Amino acid sequence: MPRRTMIEAIRDAMDVSMARDERVIVFGEDVGFFGGVFRCTQGLQAKYGKSRCFDAPISESGIVGAAIGMAAYGLKPCVEVQFADYVYPAYDQIVSEAARLRYRSNGDFTCPIVVRMPTGGGIFGGQTHSQSPEALFTHVSGLKVVVPSNPHDAKGLLIASIEDPDPVIFLEPKRLYNGPFDGHHERPVTPWSKHELGEVADGHYTVPLGKAVIRRQGAAVTVLAYGTMVYVAQAAAEETGIDAEIIDLRTLLPLDLETIVASVRKTGRCVVVHEATLTSGFGAELSALVQESCFYHLEAPVARVTGWDTPYPHAQEWDYFPGPARLGRALVETVEA
Repeated sequence: MPRRTMIEAIRDAMDVSMARDERVIVFGEDVGFFGGVFRCTQGLQAKYGKSRCFDAPISESGIVGAAIGMAAYGLKPCVEVQFADYVYPAYDQIVSEAARLRYRSNGDFTCPIVVRMPTGGGIFGGQTHSQSPEALFTHVSGLKVVVPSNPHDAKGLLIASIEDPDPVIFLEPKRLYNGPFDGHHERPVTPWSKHELGEVADGHYTVPLGKAVIRRQGAAVTVLAYGTMVYVAQAAAEETGIDAEIIDLRTLLPLDLETIVASVRKTGRCVVVHEATLTSGFGAELSALVQESCFYHLEAPVARVTGWDTPYPHAQEWDYFPGPARLGRALVETVEA
């Protein structure tokens, strides 16, 4: 089976979808001739022409607004916002139009768009290229929110998102584009070509939205993670020797609560980890759901390990980034509580 980086897997997903369905179009800032700032759309314009893969003006509101109109007329746009940090001008279009179209039309119209965005830090992008805004979208009824952690899932989840009849926010952890990252920035990165999850089948396949996967079986504590934090969690478990069960959520909305509850009821303990800020981060929702669903099985309070409540710093990036040492301390404290 061929091995691909996450960039190549995402590009392949769009390629497969465009070949299967002429209604699928790709556009955004620099995605056409240039192939995107991370090259996720490289070669698509040459293959499918300028009417199906093209550059848009630097207007996130305009990009998403145009995509919504196209979707209402039967197209299936997959648009790129260059960084998740840039999505805020488009937030009104996403929340007030895309997410509401099915409801406000009583099902006469749907909005089958995908908004792709590189997310997260770990690349010295500073405060305006490192944000993790997923919680802003999980709050909105009518949206689906996806965060893949590896090339295999990225391709299958993106194809499933493109084929979904409703709007999907597809957040791509940019620190994972070329290889898994365990939070040890001083170590060489293992490329996807040497990782089992770098195996990406040719052709069409999907990974279902709303289904988590257990990346590591364990009995002492459940760790809920997504994106880059999946590998941080694996590193923390190995370095502390704690028998942690690690769940890769993959889709935040809809959420696979069944898998979470089964794990926490087995382990009796839970730690949530994400890169976004602590206050009102998605970990707060996860913590509440675990408490509501597993209260009589919990042996310790649910713990959260997150970014700090501050803009993402440039010079102190690794003090902000929730690494394996900080997560490891939380695992030890939770197991010993």
